[in-house]
Amino acid sequence: MFFTKTHNFNSPVAKADLKKRLMGSHVKIHNLDFEIIERDGELLIVPHAEQEEAIKTLPITHVDMTEKGSQTNVKVTSKMRKVDSGGPQLLMIFCFFIFVAAFILRYVGGDWNVTFILLGADTLIFGFFLYRLQKGYFDYVRKVRAYVVGKGDAYTASGTNVHAQVAI
Repeated sequence: MFFTKTHNFNSPVAKADLKKRLMGSHVKIHNLDFEIIERDGELLIVPHAEQEEAIKTLPITHVDMTEKGSQTNVKVTSKMRKVDSGGPQLLMIFCFFIFVAAFILRYVGGDWNVTFILLGADTLIFGFFLYRLQKGYFDYVRKVRAYVVGKGDAYTASGTNVHAQVAI
């Protein structure tokens, strides 16, 4: 819901070839292994966090491919694992209630100082929460997406990227 990111791009690589490039491979991000598997015709990029002792919020990424002419439309959707979603959702609800309480307190005749302290604390908590999400969960999302986009780039026979060639 709040933590779902979707990215669409067109790849010049055929669907079957792109699927073959991605299937069965492992992605190593921040010393954490992500495996690419196929389920119900859709590719899933799933983290292997069984040995991980630190608490981490990790994404499960769905890669949906449809062919349109000579190109493949690729939709990469990353969602937070259900196991990890409880803490961030509780924190967002907590921040929302502090925000509402500050305004209710102000409109029923409360002190401005208390209102500003509540709003400041709410902003500080929410800002730290967003910072941690950007350094953790969304960093994994960005790197998994970059991996899929990199596999979808067209390469010539010499191994150079066709899109990176610059006309002089």
